[in-house]
Amino acid sequence: MNRVVQIAMAEAGETADSIAARVGVDPKTVARWVTQGRIPQTRHRAQVAELLKRDVFDLWPDAQRRKEPAWFRPWTEVERDAVGLRCYESAVLPGLLQTEEYARAVLSSGPLISDVENHIGTRLQRQAAVFERPRRPLSVFVIDEAALRRGAREIMEPQLDHLVVMAERPNVMVHVLPLDAGLHPGQAGPFVIATSPDGDDVGYVDDQAAGRITKDVAMLWAVWDTVRSVALPRNQTIDFLKARSWLT
Repeated sequence: MNRVVQIAMAEAGETADSIAARVGVDPKTVARWVTQGRIPQTRHRAQVAELLKRDVFDLWPDAQRRKEPAWFRPWTEVERDAVGLRCYESAVLPGLLQTEEYARAVLSSGPLISDVENHIGTRLQRQAAVFERPRRPLSVFVIDEAALRRGAREIMEPQLDHLVVMAERPNVMVHVLPLDAGLHPGQAGPFVIATSPDGDDVGYVDDQAAGRITKDVAMLWAVWDTVRSVALPRNQTIDFLKARSWLT
């Protein structure tokens, strides 16, 4: 059993039933959170920690451990230090712009399904490391319209709301590449170009098995220039996301 959680509940005068009622889950779910090694979802961890007046990582220290695949860790380090990020996505929304529910839906459909909640936590930590640090990078995203049309409406509505909020940040630019732009070189797959504090550019390219980092970014820049040039301008993208005519 997780003795720290047990003691914290006792000291706060809380039970599985009382926490369940206040957090909005089944009491059996709360009972599982007291089991050693069982970690609540990110939003529930924060709620319970607030109720118990404890730090999240005091209650569930494993939540702080890095859960991303080993092959992905070098890129997260590049991402955290970057002063500029340029990301192109063709099939799903960029991980840095995903809501928790959208991330859960995406991860549940892929090979990481056995450890979805931990990977969601890692994804949200990546977002905070990029967007909430003191020196925030200029982050530019080009997203193919096809990615906006894929997903259940109850997930996509709040996800699109979140995209609008992010797109209106001064250091974030989101550009939708409309379907009527026709064929373009970005259809070969997603990628990211990160600019380091020293001015060097590093690329990241994804595939079905893993991702790879490359310093040979000339071709990526050529593709980026093309997809960025045929994407909608920033203000038109925000209007497009707000209208979301394909959901009506």
